[in-house]
Formats: sequence, C-alpha cells, structure tokens
Amino acid sequence: MYETKISDGRWIAYDIPGNIGWIAYITGLILAMINKVDLISVIAVVPAILMLTGVIELISERIVKLDRILPKIRLYRGFGALTAGGVIGSVVSVIGMVVEIIGGNECIYQIIMLAGAVLCFIFGGLLLKGYKKQEG
Repeated sequence: MYETKISDGRWIAYDIPGNIGWIAYITGLILAMINKVDLISVIAVVPAILMLTGVIELISERIVKLDRILPKIRLYRGFGALTAGGVIGSVVSVIGMVVEIIGGNECIYQIIMLAGAVLCFIFGGLLLKGYKKQEG
C-alpha cells in the first residue's frame, strides 16, 4: 500500500491545475479534430485516453474513500496514467505544433493541448511523487 501525507491545502493546490490540464488537453484535441483530422490528432487521442483513465480511477478511489492510501495498481492507474498522459501529450502536442507551423497553419489548438498536458504532467506527477510505500 502507498500513502501520502501531503496537506489538504497542497492537495488542492495540485488538484486544481491538474484538472485544468486534462480538461484543456482534451478540449484542445477536440477543437483540433473539428478543424482537421490527421495522423497527429489521431495519435493525440492516446494521451487523452490515459488522462481519462486516470480521472476515472481517481473518481472511483474517492467513491470508496481511498484518497490517501492506495494499492500500487490504483496509484499507477490513477496518478500514473495522468502523469504518463501528460508526458506523452506534451510530446505529441509539440510535434503537432511543428507540423502545423511547417504547413503554414496556426497551431493554437496544439498550444492549448501542450499547456494542458504540461499541467497534467506536473501536478499529476507531484501527487504521484507524494505517495510513499507504507512501512511494515
């Protein structure tokens, strides 16, 4: 089992920007796909799925009152998936930006996706890092 002892204030300070992150990433992705579906936008669905997997896991943990003490699988399926989604989403967003710029197009949706992915990576990662294996 893994446990975090971060304060409620710090939890909220990490949780809010993390939530803004996955919402921004998915919003940017939807807008990009409405504008144009290409290989990059299809690949960008993978980080969105990871982020949503993490969010669904975290919601289910709260429902069963597992906020601060988690089994390893739930920790990684929740905060691990959010963090991985943020890392992969950042890379995919940058690639998408480069492709759009080379094509002479605006890349505002990819910028939104990048900002969201970075927030998700940083704050999901901080929460993930706060969990330590229980002794005993």
